[in-house]
Amino acid sequence: MDDAKRIVKIIMLAVLLLGLVYPFAFSGIARLTPSKADGDMIEVDGRVVGARNIGQEFSSPEYFHGRLSAGGYDAMASGASNLGPSNPELVFRAEERLNQILLENPGIKPEDVPAEMVTASASGLDPEIGLRSAYLQVSRIAESTGILEDALRALIAKYERGRFLWVFGEPRVNVLELNVEIWKMLGEVRQ
Repeated sequence: MDDAKRIVKIIMLAVLLLGLVYPFAFSGIARLTPSKADGDMIEVDGRVVGARNIGQEFSSPEYFHGRLSAGGYDAMASGASNLGPSNPELVFRAEERLNQILLENPGIKPEDVPAEMVTASASGLDPEIGLRSAYLQVSRIAESTGILEDALRALIAKYERGRFLWVFGEPRVNVLELNVEIWKMLGEVRQ
């Protein structure tokens, strides 16, 4: 009987700690950075246009395009395609996307296209692209919008994020932040 009481006490303690104390503690810690705790939303003229940490699909020629999403940019269905490098379907999808990029960006050579632009991100919601991917799109956006290429390059430089801890990863930019600036330059606000 003593063992049963001890087990019940352990279960009650675990429920209390893991069901109440732990979640409330982390919610409290998250409140130290309210913008991040609430999803790190980007607002334009008082309207939320997206979350800084969740990728969105942009397919119009006047905007920067982000990574592909195997889950259709749906946070409820996020995830990778789980296709291995030797899978013919992955190769087919990458070639199909490469052809689309070459069609949308005349003058670009296949070897200039970074792998991240022809493969889906692991989460399916990656909000950022590498600098090479951003600069690759400058000519197309300039032609579609009339914004000078130098202004677009300056925009990329302004929003560049360096390596994590100065060592890990590659410099990158947030696609939504860049596109919000394009909206402002064009005098438009989208949702």
